[in-house]
Amino acid sequence: MKSFSYTISDPLGVHARPAGLLVKAVKGTRSSVTIEKDGKTVAADRLLSVMGLGIRHGDLVTVHIDGEDEADACETLKTFFEKNL
Repeated sequence: MKSFSYTISDPLGVHARPAGLLVKAVKGTRSSVTIEKDGKTVAADRLLSVMGLGIRHGDLVTVHIDGEDEADACETLKTFFEKNL
């Protein structure tokens, strides 16, 4: 299992558009991906679950990746977060 933490820098937080892009990026992996915020963990491939976390600017999230391509998926998702969130 791989994981990384990221502080959201987007002034609007994780709203519908970036949440949709995140779900799309996660579905492109062969690993199970979850996002954790304030002790609550949800599947990152479910749009409403991701939006339900209410992730705002400055919030710290932890992404957990577990599966056959976890190393590649971890790097891909880190890059996604840095560019989009």
